Amino acid sequence: MGAKAMRDIRASVRLFVRRMAEGHLAIDVLNLDCRVRRSEQKLERKLMRREQDSFDSTNEEFIELYRINPQLAADLIDTLQPSLQRVLTAVRFYATGYYQRPVGDQCDISLSQSSVSRCIRDVTNAINERLLKPWVQFPMTPEDRQRAASQFVTARQPFQGAIGAIDCTHVALFGPREHQVAYVNHHGYHSLNVQAICDRNLTILNINARYPGARNDTYIWNTSSVRRIMEREYNRGERTFLFGDQGYPLEPRLTPLPNEREETQRFNYNQSLCSARNCIERLFGALRSTWRCLSKHRVLQYEPGMAGKIVNACAVLHNMRIDFGLQPDMYEDPNEYVINIPNMANMDDDDDNNLPPLALARRIQDRLIHA
Repeated sequence: MGAKAMRDIRASVRLFVRRMAEGHLAIDVLNLDCRVRRSEQKLERKLMRREQDSFDSTNEEFIELYRINPQLAADLIDTLQPSLQRVLTAVRFYATGYYQRPVGDQCDISLSQSSVSRCIRDVTNAINERLLKPWVQFPMTPEDRQRAASQFVTARQPFQGAIGAIDCTHVALFGPREHQVAYVNHHGYHSLNVQAICDRNLTILNINARYPGARNDTYIWNTSSVRRIMEREYNRGERTFLFGDQGYPLEPRLTPLPNEREETQRFNYNQSLCSARNCIERLFGALRSTWRCLSKHRVLQYEPGMAGKIVNACAVLHNMRIDFGLQPDMYEDPNEYVINIPNMANMDDDDDNNLPPLALARRIQDRLIHA
């Protein structure tokens, strides 16, 4: 049945209702007219979806719309096993951050607001359940950590033992009904404080989107499973660490950036360390520019648990994009500060194992600064 036929039926129903009403019969004309209108809209959406196929677009057009290429979209469908339309609806929301109704009104989607809502929730839950662990993995074996460390050995700032950079960023969300104060960050708006760890190639190694915006970076790190893993391996003799900023405590497994006076060895050390850890800042920029729902100019209209799952889904899709060759901006500042940092593997001392953690961290840092 075409749209013209549906309009003819609607006109006939209206004529019938008018005649019945003139006969003083108790018929709710307005409700019947609304039902007919909804039926017509559903039919028009179905016809529009038949005429519009996203896979008819060029590769560039498809990526511009969904931030993923058709091959990656097909893989998602094969893994998650929903319909194509459901996957593309959710991914389109991640990519734009629009409200649900504008997402559904697009010609290649054409869904009602309630249908868009179900698509986003179903696909987001499926990504978290089936794809989060396989695609966002912290290096658990010594071989995996060695591969991660090799990236920083060959960098312009060759820090021996570094396996990644860590930092937190705020993702705005609608204030929840319960514990609203806990979600107000130091900038004054409701958010999740999301901790991420990435390697030099901007691949996400760990994502933690469970904590409200009022929680500081140190608290999230202290409760992190990654901290326990690195502490365990350090006690076994492994010398690996993460790049961190001033929001993190000084530990043997973490190298923060205290403020220092210019033209000193410590200042030069900080400059080089800052350049080495800029991968985490570039990661946050890449996430926000690709998945606009995470942008500071958008607000996730979901309760915190679901908002955290959306962050996780975007992290998974980010890593999948890299794996499929859709690289984020890998620009490196040609003027970035470079200083030769010595090999930490040659700095081990038998006395180190007898020092408390903070004293040991300071000794390692001093060796790096004054070598």
